[in-house]
Amino acid sequence: MRLTTKGRFAVTAMIDLALRSHNGPVALAAISQRQQISLSYLEQLFGKLRRHELVESTRGPGGGYSLGRSMADITVADIIVAVDEPIDATGCGGKEHCMGEDTGKCMTHDLWSSLNTKMIEFLDSISLKKLVDEQMAKGISIEEAPVKRAISSQPVVKPIKVTAPNSVFALGNAFMMK
Repeated sequence: MRLTTKGRFAVTAMIDLALRSHNGPVALAAISQRQQISLSYLEQLFGKLRRHELVESTRGPGGGYSLGRSMADITVADIIVAVDEPIDATGCGGKEHCMGEDTGKCMTHDLWSSLNTKMIEFLDSISLKKLVDEQMAKGISIEEAPVKRAISSQPVVKPIKVTAPNSVFALGNAFMMK
């Protein structure tokens, strides 16, 4: 079994999200920048994670993604399965027709099938909370969310109201009224 970038990126992005979820929704653009993962790729992954209810989305200014359930209730296996990452070491995809439709299993099918079971058990035993705790123990620095101010540092420029006529006809009408 080979874990592709899809599964690795999904787990990495979920750890990043979980580390920062206490500040409210986290923008995918911020995760993309911190983890060097394409924003469009993250959008695809988070669409799948949202459909599996691992994350929730918030629209609008200040929107982004937050965890769909507690970190302790999300496992690595949940994340990998949500993004359609196959966890299968058999050559037949678990269908027991390794040698062809009529010949049945290959000699090593049971070995690879047992490995699948162990991998799923292992990935299911690791929670997102455990991964976040490991990052915190390593001393990862989490920047605070920027303070949102109601008052802008830039002055508000009001448009100039023009009272001059806007056409030749309006100009003629203005002279006739006088």
